[in-house]
Amino acid sequence: MKLSEREIVGSDFRYPIELHEDFVGLSEKLKNLKKVSQVFVFTNREIAGIYEKYITKELKNSNIPFHFIYLKAGEKNKHIDRMKKVYHQLIQAEADRNAVIIAFGGGVVGDFTGFVAATYQRGVRFVQVPTTLLASVDSSVGGKVAVNVDSGKNMVGAFYQPEFVFAPLFTLSTLPKKEWSCGIAEVVKHSFLDGGTFLETLSKSKRSDFSEKSDIVRYAIEESVRVKSQIVSQDEKESGLRAVLNLGHTTGHAIESLTSYKKYSHGEAVSVGLVTALLLSKEILGFSESNFQKAISMMNQLELPTVLEEKPELVLQHMEHDKKKDGNTLKYVLLEDFGKPKFGVPVERKMILDILKRHKGMKLHG
Repeated sequence: MKLSEREIVGSDFRYPIELHEDFVGLSEKLKNLKKVSQVFVFTNREIAGIYEKYITKELKNSNIPFHFIYLKAGEKNKHIDRMKKVYHQLIQAEADRNAVIIAFGGGVVGDFTGFVAATYQRGVRFVQVPTTLLASVDSSVGGKVAVNVDSGKNMVGAFYQPEFVFAPLFTLSTLPKKEWSCGIAEVVKHSFLDGGTFLETLSKSKRSDFSEKSDIVRYAIEESVRVKSQIVSQDEKESGLRAVLNLGHTTGHAIESLTSYKKYSHGEAVSVGLVTALLLSKEILGFSESNFQKAISMMNQLELPTVLEEKPELVLQHMEHDKKKDGNTLKYVLLEDFGKPKFGVPVERKMILDILKRHKGMKLHG
């Protein structure tokens, strides 16, 4: 059953983002696309082991030939080296330009699948079917697709929009705690960018409120999609405003890289990065101490990591490959206030290192 729908509209794209209880309705969405020759479902073995039988049952209703292509799980496998094998599988299966590829999984599957779709035969249609909270609120929305290379995360990518996003919320029932943290961190980021009722509602919530059937989860997804859709609609290719969605990511990506994508989920690293961004916001833009304390209290209630455990010098070193680097400065997204983000703020290396050292020494729990 469809629970809600929001349409995202840009200068040359328009598609729906739908929340569903389960997979019912996906086949009808596919049948409504024009001239679909075959459907290819990209997923990993772990997700397939739980949900393949359900999505298979639904896809059979479309009467469109479909195939599964299995990817290796984990951020380290969202690598450009993995693409050759997948292209070969598509060619062997005679996938033509009328094929549709489904990204069935979390953010790693969505990013990788989207980039394959953007580049195979110069672009074939694809659909996002997110199975995690992170993918539902963030990576499936907005058309950013990418793969990693040895020297950095998401360094090779494209802006490529899906035909639609179909989010079956019952897949959240099997998420481990780490994956809940991953998604909740991005929800918190969106609430900081938006302020207002979204922020206030979330600030009154605690971690135990979040489950696949809870009202707060549906609210968090719907509000996050609203915030991100409004931003992407105005700036699809990050020529300006869309950069605010990188709040917390400059430090977060560096932490992920430094720890070889093993210690933190993406959202957990971004959570720590949000604290660094808030400290810089206080220093540079006058973000208030009361707002800072409110943010930390909220993150603690939601059991998100806030403490920087890595060496500041090494974190800064791993920022050197960031796409937002400009000479001796890095361009940060900071906050003047909740709901008032500012992008492209140049911050010198010395100040970044000083703030990282301050962050590492802070006691933020309790």
